Parts: sequence; C-alpha cells; structure tokens
Amino acid sequence: MREPIKLDVMSDPICPWCYIGKAHLDRALTEHPNHPFVIEWHPFQLNPDMLPEGMDRRAYLEGKFGGKEGAVRAYAPVVEHAKAAGLTINFEAMKRTPNTLNAHRLIHWAGIEGRQTAAVSALFKAYFVDARDIGAVEVLADIADSIEMDAAVTTKLLQTDVDAQDIRNRDAHSRKMGISSVPTFIVAGTHAVPGAQSPEFWAQVIADIAAQQQ
Repeated sequence: MREPIKLDVMSDPICPWCYIGKAHLDRALTEHPNHPFVIEWHPFQLNPDMLPEGMDRRAYLEGKFGGKEGAVRAYAPVVEHAKAAGLTINFEAMKRTPNTLNAHRLIHWAGIEGRQTAAVSALFKAYFVDARDIGAVEVLADIADSIEMDAAVTTKLLQTDVDAQDIRNRDAHSRKMGISSVPTFIVAGTHAVPGAQSPEFWAQVIADIAAQQQ
C-alpha cells in the first residue's frame, strides 16, 4: 500500500490548457491505477475582473490578442494539442466567455461531497464540448444534477454570496505564491509543475515516487 501523495491542481474551467492537462493526467492515472495521488482542485480565474455576466467571446479574444489574426495564432497550438490528446473543443459554437467565480464555487461544494473531480470534468465538457455558458446559474445547477448533487440547493446557494469571498481569497493566495498561469500542479506540497504536462511525464513522476517509497 503506497503512502498517499497530495496533488494540488490550480485550474480554471475555461482554460483550454487545463482541459488538455487534465486529459493527460487522467490518461497516466488510468494506465497506472496504483498511483499514489490524492487530487484536490483549487480556484484560479484567468479573468478575475470579468463582468459577472461574462462577455461575447469573439470580442474578448480579439481584445486580448490584438484582433482576429492574433486570436487565431494564439489558439493554433491549443487546437493542435487538443487533437493530439483526443479531445473535442467546439470553438465555433462557443459564444460567451463567462465569469468563472460561480463555477469555482460549484467545484468547492462538489469537493465537500467527494465529487470534485467529477465537477471539473463536467464543467470542461459543458464549456469545451457542449459550448454552454458555465457562468449561468441554471447551467451550473444542471451540471450539479448530472454529478448527483442537489440542483435545487445549488441554485439557492448560487443566488447568494456564500463562499464567493473564500474563492477570491484562495485565488489571491495562489498568485501571492507566485503562480501566474494554469494549470499548475503542486506535488506533495513542495514541487510546482506548470503547464499541460504529457502522460509520459506523469508516468515518470509516479515511477519516481514509487521508487522513493520502496
């Protein structure tokens, strides 16, 4: 029986590299079912100053990357790596860039119920595959229902500010630690691993930990 190792993941549900990074990690964990990791997901908003209602995605991207051509160039590697990972990203159908504060609240509540990774997976699918607005309360309630959480309770909570400041504080704490991009993985509370690392990378990490624990 291996000693459990904490794997903290700073991530945002609208971050395509987080989506890709999770897919790579999932593949490694599936191929090494005796891995030692206990995973916890932590909030990091790519756009902490986003309007609460979000904004038109095309306008957001063109503003961020200096026009349509800049946005296309910026996302070309995303498309390439997603395809290599066997992932679907339905960019053409995605109309809005949401504020993800409420999505992070849902991830937090799912963690309390032991469904955190399921929530992260469902949010990625809703946004990147189904092109849903994961800033909308009704969409988040539906996602909660899909992972066997109480949709009615989720809706009521989302209509309040419960845990909103806690999410902001945790996001700010990560930035103070020096984290400036996601995904960022922290192994055993000490080793920071930035970026969407390959399944082979994680397989090597798992092998190295196993060797150390012998």
